[in-house]
Amino acid sequence: MTRSRSITILMSIALLPIVFALSTCASAQKEPEVQALSEQDLVDILIGSCIQSTRGCDPGSSIEDVKNALSEGKEFRLISTENFPDDWMVVAVQGLGGGGAWEYVIERTREQGLATISDPKRRVVDLLSNYMGKDFKALVRSEAAGATATALLLAAEMGIPTLDAGITGRAVPEVQQSIPWINGIASIPTAIVTQWGDEIIIKHAIDEYRVEDIGRAIAVASGGSATITMTPMSGAQLARGVIPGNLSEAMLFGRTVREAREAGKDPVAELIGVANGYKLFQGKVTKSDDRGDRGFNWVDVELQGINEYEGHTYKIFVKNENIVAWLDDEIDVMSPDYIYNLNPTTGESDVGAGLGGYRVGSEVVMIGVPAAEQWRSEMGVELMGPRHFGFDFDYKPIEELQAGRKLD
Repeated sequence: MTRSRSITILMSIALLPIVFALSTCASAQKEPEVQALSEQDLVDILIGSCIQSTRGCDPGSSIEDVKNALSEGKEFRLISTENFPDDWMVVAVQGLGGGGAWEYVIERTREQGLATISDPKRRVVDLLSNYMGKDFKALVRSEAAGATATALLLAAEMGIPTLDAGITGRAVPEVQQSIPWINGIASIPTAIVTQWGDEIIIKHAIDEYRVEDIGRAIAVASGGSATITMTPMSGAQLARGVIPGNLSEAMLFGRTVREAREAGKDPVAELIGVANGYKLFQGKVTKSDDRGDRGFNWVDVELQGINEYEGHTYKIFVKNENIVAWLDDEIDVMSPDYIYNLNPTTGESDVGAGLGGYRVGSEVVMIGVPAAEQWRSEMGVELMGPRHFGFDFDYKPIEELQAGRKLD
């Protein structure tokens, strides 16, 4: 054997650990760390997500769907933003409501005998994936409430994880109200699928307000609902596009009220503690006037106080979600800060009546929680502050309002 050949062989052997290390590194990038979710984890997430939603929310059907999926062998996995590779793609999927739906469309499609499709959520993801020529490696929830179950269930069906994050952190009434858009990340291209299987791609829109206009019009014209993809993003964009740990927070909220009840503690008080929130009011619903118009549910709510709030009144303006509240006609809290209406016994979200509605005669506790810092930015307040909803006053953080609060 020649000297040069011996050196070549020795160098090859010496390089083997480096090659192996590079191979291991590449493999690790392909298979990032994920967390398997148990049934209890999932139930806590769904209950906590309803609390986060800033409106009445019943997680019962979502919990049943998740349990059925587990019994069928589906696996639910959670991936953190820190473990999500920069070159992977994630997308959100949600239902798009249409209060004030075109009734004649509903009647005509019934007369036509048009069949509805069974898988609009999977179909809308595949539609966008095919259009973009990219695979989505995870789903992120678009908002709290039912969209959480959508993300979890669809991800399990597709065999991919759900991102431990959210693009809103709460429920919001309008498409453009999102963390990505606050930071200049558009939701387009966007895919929409109707309940009968119509497929629409929004390739370009002037801005996110137009995505809202177009998407909402399709939902109103489609019997009051459609399914839409939201904001395809790469892992490299997540630092600007999501609230990290948002599903973990939902799990914390759900676990907190559950464990409080099991320990004989006040679940609302325990929740306020972990959420850094404020108890705003407790009372019975005496008014809940709602109407569907322009694709939304608008509700005017009034409560009469009980216990320490006896003799006081509380009013809430709702556009799908709780937006502004007044104590004895004085502004008490406002969006983008979070306003939760809860069941005082369970600490869970009040079941409500329809989207954003309250059940007259029911007892509720109102609590307020400071919004995520992204919502308190100039753009966040523009999108979710009181002036956006037609009020002639500026946003004031809940901490300032509660510091000057008077309850005689």
